[in-house]
Parts: sequence; C-alpha cells; structure tokens
Amino acid sequence: MTDPRLNSMHLDLKRREDFRKARSELLQSCGDQTKQAIELQEPADAAQSSKTALRNLKGRLPTGVDFVLMDQEVVYPLQIGVNTVGRLPDNNVVVQDPFVSRRHCAVLIHAGDGGELHDVASKNGTYLNGRRIDHPAPLHTGDEIRVCDRRLIFVAKDQPPSPSAPSPTPTQMENS
Repeated sequence: MTDPRLNSMHLDLKRREDFRKARSELLQSCGDQTKQAIELQEPADAAQSSKTALRNLKGRLPTGVDFVLMDQEVVYPLQIGVNTVGRLPDNNVVVQDPFVSRRHCAVLIHAGDGGELHDVASKNGTYLNGRRIDHPAPLHTGDEIRVCDRRLIFVAKDQPPSPSAPSPTPTQMENS
C-alpha cells in the first residue's frame, strides 16, 4: 500500500526519521480488512481528492457519509483508510495556516468500525481533547482535534459521543 501523500523526502534528516517512524506506525495500524477495503475503492482522482470540503449542513451528515471532521463552517467527509490533514492541497483536509505542517496528522478510518488519530511528526503537535498525542489515539463522536489554532470535531454516524470529549459536545448528527 503506497500513498504518495506520505512521502518524506522534503523533510530535513531528523524530521524525516520521525516522519518515517510515524508513517510506519500509521500503515501498520491498517488491519487486513481496511487494506482490502482500500484496494476495492475506485482509484482516487488526484485533482478531486483534496476537494472534500462541504458547507456545514447544520446538524446533518452528507448522504452516504459515515465519518466526518467538521468545524462551524465546513464538513470534511472521511473515507475508509488514511485521511491526511495539513497545509498541502492534496490532503483530505486542507488547513490554511502557516504553523500547520504540510502533513500534520492523519485520521485512519477502519473498514470494520471506528477511527484513530495519528500525529505524523508535525512540528507543533496534534491535540485530542486538549491533550497532545504521541501515539495513535482512538476517535469517538464529539472528540476535538486541535491542529495549531484550528479545531475540528470528529463525528461518526451511529456512534455515541465520547465521554472524554470537551463540553459542550456537538449534537449527534442525523442522516440527511
């Protein structure tokens, strides 16, 4: 499973080593079922892969979407497999902030159920519910992911809100 978004050649030697370690951990977290589901997905059109931002639908998930990251204005649908977050335009979630790394973190959505958050050797760290993560962390509805000054809420259809999510938690989103 090769993902061109996970290339580390642009980094200095120390960060490249950290990134490669994080990338290896991320890819090892993909179970066989998730790897098979990724292979069955239609090949992504590189020009379309980063254009996943949708206007916030006021409490509703877009049709056919089970997992999203959202803020007050935008909903980012997540697909099974690796979803990258960062400054580069080919990320699934593009964050326009000079302090956000090119590839800041990744949300791994498993084919079976649920997802997890991975920091991919970002300079300024990735925070889950106010705590900096240094290893993969499971995600639950209502969890707040902070990437520098940008706050994103993870929502999974058919999953109860996380007990560790910050208050107030967002309302469980409905199907559209």
